[in-house]
Amino acid sequence: MILNQTICKALSFTIAISILSSFSSLCYALLPCIPVELQCEHLTNPLGIDAGAPRFSWRLEDVRSGAKQTAYKLVVGIDSSLVSQGKGGHWQSGKIPSNTQLVTYSGVPLQPFTKYFWRLEVWDKDRKPSTSSVASFETGLMNSGNWKGNWISDINDVTLKPAPYFRKPFEITKKIKSARAYIAAGGLYELYLNGQKIGSHRLDPMYTRYDRRTLYVTYDVTPQLQSGQNAIGVLLGNGWYNHQSATAGWYFDKAPWRARPAFCLDLRITYVDGTIETISSGKDWKTALSPIVFNSIYTSEHYDGRLEQSGWNTVSFTDSSWKPAIDRSAPSTNIVAQSLYPIRLVEAIATRSMTKINDTTFVYDLGRNIAGISQFRAKGPSGMTFRLKHGERLYANGRVDLSNIDVYYRPVDNTAPFQTDVFILRGEGEETFTPHFNYKGFQYVEVTSSQPVELTKESLVGYFMHSDVPPIGQVSSSNPTLNKIWWATNNTYLSNLFGYPTDCPQREKNGWTGDAHITIETGLYNFDAITIYEKWLADHRDEQQPNGVLPAIIPTSGWGTTGLTALTGQVPLPSFPGMYTCSMATKKSCLIIMIT
Repeated sequence: MILNQTICKALSFTIAISILSSFSSLCYALLPCIPVELQCEHLTNPLGIDAGAPRFSWRLEDVRSGAKQTAYKLVVGIDSSLVSQGKGGHWQSGKIPSNTQLVTYSGVPLQPFTKYFWRLEVWDKDRKPSTSSVASFETGLMNSGNWKGNWISDINDVTLKPAPYFRKPFEITKKIKSARAYIAAGGLYELYLNGQKIGSHRLDPMYTRYDRRTLYVTYDVTPQLQSGQNAIGVLLGNGWYNHQSATAGWYFDKAPWRARPAFCLDLRITYVDGTIETISSGKDWKTALSPIVFNSIYTSEHYDGRLEQSGWNTVSFTDSSWKPAIDRSAPSTNIVAQSLYPIRLVEAIATRSMTKINDTTFVYDLGRNIAGISQFRAKGPSGMTFRLKHGERLYANGRVDLSNIDVYYRPVDNTAPFQTDVFILRGEGEETFTPHFNYKGFQYVEVTSSQPVELTKESLVGYFMHSDVPPIGQVSSSNPTLNKIWWATNNTYLSNLFGYPTDCPQREKNGWTGDAHITIETGLYNFDAITIYEKWLADHRDEQQPNGVLPAIIPTSGWGTTGLTALTGQVPLPSFPGMYTCSMATKKSCLIIMIT
């Protein structure tokens, strides 16, 4: 009896397992081949692209053995409802037998300022179709002639250090359907509408050879506008456009494009009744100096809270003491869309430990080395001054040591110490300082005050800052050391990605071609960084000389071409598109590419 019961239980268990296995196999076999991660120009639902023939790409989600795509069909139009039904008024590719997942638009010519929708249908290994969700892309100006705004600045003086504010009030009397802000700049900018900073980007626009190509950025600002009175505000920073305070070794202070920062803006508002109004930059804007009394992408930022003008970017602000903006010529005639992942404050890093050296000196340790900025909070009397020195290592006495990273720093005076922010209090409760137009490489921050002060570990927070490229690769092993090496490699890679690949985030911040060449595979295996490299290859085209020679760093002020020109007398340039690397006396690698 017991034996029979045992046999019955075993038999029941076997049957159950068999049924579950069959059911699992059936479900597995029925899983469809789904197209996912639809991208246009390697971005998800991009806003403001200039490509007349944009590229579409996707990935297949199919876990079955032997999974593959056997055909595809693309549909593009301006009516999302029709596109969702497979009807595209601008392009219908038809069914194309192919396994490709990168396709170039080949339909009716695209128009500027237009939102397009697209849908994808794919056929799997069994020739069965499945469709994607509807994706979108929106064109920008597409042609420099479509700009309505003028380039403006506050003064033609590259030595003036305070960063300028600009503002313009305007009125909206109709119901808004949508609104887009298009802004290009020589230098860096922050854009505000009705007191609110627009977007989460940092250090826009990305660094280029300004006199040959200037980038503009598009924002959807529909939510920030309001019926009645509105106000636009723009804050400009120097970036690499107006290099102040230090010559370093690459002569950015002598760059052929160097000028006081300037910008051009079009705010294009589409109303429900179909009419369009554009609020543009011009001499009717007003300008004044900001509390950012010094800013350098290479060194630091200084902020004097006593000079704040509260509400400067709001409707209620009185700008009667401000002066009119002045017209300026554009940095270049080639103004194109910035189509890449932006720089952001990607990760907040709390202080791991704080050491009090004395009543006026404190050293903060983030516990890891990063590229980025520190945010500092303090309170005290008006005029109380803090200096925040950022470094990667400490002296034996616990103070921050810059000797490993300030070797190329060539200050023109003693007002801008390397990687040292200066924050002067306004004197009204707790105040916060966050740099706008700078980044540094550091783990430690030495804070010194002009008088005794009480600070806590929470007074300072670090922000890891870099081009916000999505991670796509993962390494995980049973070896903790190997895992740490992989993590450290990625941390280093991201610390050197700021719209172009750099060699270090502190002493140089240069786009050494050889350094980037040897790290590109590491980057692309781990991150969706292709948009960064496409932008950087455009920088190469801007810099390449008629004989094919490229400078050692890209972008460049002109430095780095002489050595390579001499080098071509020893190493023949290839007569066909290709590349090679060579060793230089500086022990840097140079990468020479024939770009056609």
